[in-house]
Amino acid sequence: MISLNPETISERDNYKFLVGSIIPRPIALVTTLSNEGVVNVAPFSYFNIVSSNPPLLSVSIQRKAGIQKDTARNAIEKGEFVIHITDENIVAGANEAAVELPPEKSELERTNFTLIESEQITVPGIKEAKVRFECKLEQAIPLGGNDLELGCDLLIGRVVCYHIDESLYHEGRIDALGLNPVARLAGTNYSKLGEQFSMERPK
Repeated sequence: MISLNPETISERDNYKFLVGSIIPRPIALVTTLSNEGVVNVAPFSYFNIVSSNPPLLSVSIQRKAGIQKDTARNAIEKGEFVIHITDENIVAGANEAAVELPPEKSELERTNFTLIESEQITVPGIKEAKVRFECKLEQAIPLGGNDLELGCDLLIGRVVCYHIDESLYHEGRIDALGLNPVARLAGTNYSKLGEQFSMERPK
C-alpha cells in the first residue's frame, strides 16, 4: 500500500488521484443566465445529491487562478440554475460545452442543443436532456485554495421543479437503462451504466 501526504504532493497529483479513484462520477450539465442575458452551458462532474428533504443537489465548480467560472458567478448573481443529467444522447454536446469562452459568448453555439423555458425560474433548460432539475440557489460556499486565492465554489441548489422524459417514468420511478447516463472517469475517459446487480440491505 502506497501512502501519500496530500500536502507534500502537487495540486495536479492530488487531482489525478481523486478523479482516478472516485469513479464513476455523474455529470451535471448546468445552464445559467448572466445579467447581460447570455446563456452559459457547462458540464461538471463534482456533482451529487445532498438531501432529499428538501431536495438539494451540489455542484462544485473549480476556480482557475482564484477566478470564478461563469457558471458559478451567474448562479450566485441570479440565484438559480438548471442541472441536466448527461446521457449518451447529449454527452457529445456536453463535451463541446466544456470549452472556455469569454463571458459574452455562449457555449450553446457549439452544440445542437435547443433551449426550453423553465416553469419556476428564469434560466432556460436544454430540451434534449431526458432529466433536468430547475434549481434555486440554497447556498454558495467558497472553499479551498490557499491564502492568496480560493479554490472552488460549492453550489447547493434546491430543486423546485423536476422534468422527466415520459419514457423513463414508470410507477413513480426512473428507468435507469432508459436514461442511459454517462459518467466521468479520469483524463478523456467516460463510462456507461454497465452491468447492474442487487443486494438487500440488512435489517
